[in-house]
Amino acid sequence: MKKIKTAIIFLGDVVILYGALILTLFSRYGQNFKEPLNAHLKSFSLIFIVWLLVFYLTDLYKIKFLRINLKTVQNFVLAIVIGVVISIILFYLFPSVFKLTPKTNLALFALIFGVLNFLWRFILSKIFISGGLKEKLLIIGDSPTIEEIVNYLKNNPQIGYETAGVEKNINNIERIIAERGINTIVIQPQFKKDPEFIKIIYRLLPLKISLIDLVNFYEIIFQKLPLEELDEEWFIEKIAGRRRLYDIVKRIIEFSFSLILSIALFPLMILNAILIKLTSKGSIIYKQERIGENDKPFILFKFRTMKTDINGPLATEKNDKRVTAVGKILRFTHLDELPQLWNILKGDISFIGPRAERKELVEFYRQLPYYEIRHIIKPGLTGWAQVNYKPSASLEEAREKLKYDIYYIKNRSLVLDLLILIKTIRYLFTSHY
Repeated sequence: MKKIKTAIIFLGDVVILYGALILTLFSRYGQNFKEPLNAHLKSFSLIFIVWLLVFYLTDLYKIKFLRINLKTVQNFVLAIVIGVVISIILFYLFPSVFKLTPKTNLALFALIFGVLNFLWRFILSKIFISGGLKEKLLIIGDSPTIEEIVNYLKNNPQIGYETAGVEKNINNIERIIAERGINTIVIQPQFKKDPEFIKIIYRLLPLKISLIDLVNFYEIIFQKLPLEELDEEWFIEKIAGRRRLYDIVKRIIEFSFSLILSIALFPLMILNAILIKLTSKGSIIYKQERIGENDKPFILFKFRTMKTDINGPLATEKNDKRVTAVGKILRFTHLDELPQLWNILKGDISFIGPRAERKELVEFYRQLPYYEIRHIIKPGLTGWAQVNYKPSASLEEAREKLKYDIYYIKNRSLVLDLLILIKTIRYLFTSHY
């Protein structure tokens, strides 16, 4: 359901992009718009790819942002502005490629597209909230996770699910399903082991009612996994410690890319080193032992961003006085992490994976259930948890990030890695402290 809705939004955006271009040219040239359309079509098609990417980066393809509120409007306006700015830059920097330098047409296009696309999303929001493509859920179980799901669905009706009831036992399920028009049942895994419940579900097969495991449903709507509902059996069934072809291809790509970046960014790294040396005492490179794949320790390299004569907590705090003036700039731009390209070349870490933590923090976080599962793959420079949640400064925040890490380990692929890299572009320009 979620993928169908996302596809509908995306395809609608594509249609509206081209429709807005046609309307723009028609408003400027009238009946003679076909000739300028041919001239604009190729160039604007390239620009449209950028606009769609910007929409993805600003979360406009997340179903929760389909509901029209202040946050959605802000994201939408920001996406339009960024799209226009990037378009202007591309048109004027690469005239031989685009063969156009539109001013009035681009401004008019942005206005028409903005109005049409916002109207499109408003209509979809009303359809999804009012009942179109909506499924009635019966949730069976007594887990605290259920309350989290129910509250989320209540506050995000555009997702397309309506909770018609929560039952803690299987008594009278058949009657409840008939009375409330249930078409989807979400159950805790323990109920699937109950022979009586299995018999009831078997009798419901002719009604074509969907049956979804609570863990799977949670994963679908939140894109993370509920620690409270997992057990060792789940990990044995769902987690693959090694994916040979994926691991080989990923390593080849990462080695090549990190080598190219190391060469291209070497002048910038030299400049960083000079600034660090001139503005504060201490070494240029900060070396720290981190825990990697299979719990093996390794030395992580970063540009030093903190003073060497002040002690403090393990995790960096907001407005931390230990951070130098240059260090603040390096941290905000994430340029302090450039030396980690050497770690990637060595094979200590990957571009994508769970964050590599200090040994002291790892020992502290081991009280979290299944924390050790993070170490069955290489840690990463960036990852699914990093682009979806702020840096952890407490045990509870580390618990939340672990949910995202387990999701990544279960679903890791080159496609997901690419999406994380794209998301990281926004992360690089966002302060997380």
